[in-house]
Amino acid sequence: MLTPKMIENEKDFFCPLGHNLQVVKILLDPKLSKDQRLLCNECLKHAKIDAKMVELQKIFQLIEDHQVRKMGSVENIIKDQINIIQSLQSIFDKMKQKVIQQLNQLIKIMMEWILHLQQFGSQYSKYSFYQELEIMLLNQNKTGNLQKIIDDLEKNNLCWTQKLGNKFDQFNQFVEYNQCKQLLKSLESITQNYSLSEYQEQISLQPKTIKIQEINTKLNIEQSLKVYSNHSTNLKPLNYQIIQKSSISQSDTCFAIAFDNDCSTLVAGCDSKIKVYEFNQGNIKQIQTLYEHKEWVYTLNFMKKQKQFISGSRDKSIIVWKQNQMNLWNLQQILIGHNYQIFCLVINTNDDLIISGSGDKTIKFWMKKNEWLCQQTITDHSNHVYGLSLNQQQNKVVSCGYDKIILIIEQSEWNKEWKVIQRITIEQCGYRVCFIDNNMFTLSPRDKEQIFIFEMNIMNNQFTKTKEITIQCGSDGQCLFPLQYINSKCILLSKNGEYVNLIRKKQYGDFLTEQSIHFKTTWLYGGMSNDGEYLITWDKESKQIQIWKDEDQ
Repeated sequence: MLTPKMIENEKDFFCPLGHNLQVVKILLDPKLSKDQRLLCNECLKHAKIDAKMVELQKIFQLIEDHQVRKMGSVENIIKDQINIIQSLQSIFDKMKQKVIQQLNQLIKIMMEWILHLQQFGSQYSKYSFYQELEIMLLNQNKTGNLQKIIDDLEKNNLCWTQKLGNKFDQFNQFVEYNQCKQLLKSLESITQNYSLSEYQEQISLQPKTIKIQEINTKLNIEQSLKVYSNHSTNLKPLNYQIIQKSSISQSDTCFAIAFDNDCSTLVAGCDSKIKVYEFNQGNIKQIQTLYEHKEWVYTLNFMKKQKQFISGSRDKSIIVWKQNQMNLWNLQQILIGHNYQIFCLVINTNDDLIISGSGDKTIKFWMKKNEWLCQQTITDHSNHVYGLSLNQQQNKVVSCGYDKIILIIEQSEWNKEWKVIQRITIEQCGYRVCFIDNNMFTLSPRDKEQIFIFEMNIMNNQFTKTKEITIQCGSDGQCLFPLQYINSKCILLSKNGEYVNLIRKKQYGDFLTEQSIHFKTTWLYGGMSNDGEYLITWDKESKQIQIWKDEDQ
């Protein structure tokens, strides 16, 4: 096991005033030089100290714990890579009888490669107390250099792969050749997977306490940085304005509105009817009305890859709609299983899973085979289920409801069943919930001027509340109009009370409310196009379906 080793010797730490006594305290003042932060007992008796202090041993422990976790991640990467390389070695041994001399050369490269990886790990097992203390005080190096280590591993592995070169390619006539190529390719996937599971770490010394906050971000780090650099830092402030000429009167209450993926079709639940509109650059034209539901339609969702959408209603049913060759929408299947009204629906990216939340306190998982069938029911909520969201990795669902409970539900890799892995109790009932990425979700509680941010902690894989976003709200008696996050523009769309709040995700995970639109009624519903260009709303005050466009983009 790789063991962190501090370069300095603790016995060599003395205060800068020449008392020749062992250091016992550390001054938490980033303005001081590294030696000036060290205090002995004599310094504590006579010096006038304004800055906060902490025990030397506590600092030692914090830094050592951080290094142990980092080395654990590095060791796991190296271990997995060594396992694959050893598999390669085994295959080459089988081929050895046919071409002994050439294969011995390949095996030698494998052994040197393994040795190099082991030396690589040892190289990163050493750290400097002063350097790590500086990082803590100045809040630098938030990812703990783990991504840099992973990048260096990828570069080194590429060099070793190139060393194989023609020595390996000359065996392409062997059946084992493709297996070796696949193993070499999997080396790259290991580092990519660890990039997905790499955690972001921030060590902060607070005025009264020291805490190490670790956040496990199973994101694709490169994709996140690309979003930050291309969008978050360069996008103009949000400025959605109504397109007056596109507004259409609608006296029936529109509890649900949704765009399809290419923003060419719009559906609106108008009481128990579903009206289908052709959408063209802000202009809408009704082309069809669907009458199958018997009561109010509460939720609408388009599928990602197919010309289909689903609707959930107060009549307890879910309907799957499909577009025919005449571009008209027909009922494909009615899903019966809930005993009360359907408040929320989500669909996975493969269009083969529907998850439904109902007033009957249950969450149902519907799988697509020859037809849609309910495969599993979660019964852990004790009251209405109001909100559902599926993470990017498609293996976790978060739910909220009237019972003031948030559930984190995860799919088992072994048997594909869904299981509740965490229950979070909150003070107010949760109206809306939305994953931002694999390890962060937002919650909109009832009647609160804040939206809560929950993030996963690497230490226990549990979600905890880490931030609050200030928004406009007021009294809110409506749970519909789901939270929506537009990743390409870093926009979080949130209906709260009489307001639609447009929130921008900034660099490093900060959020800022950039625009709040006041509708003067809590009877307010809508949604946003997948590209974030258009916002569509219906409110009881205007009794119109209104199209909004971001004029500054």
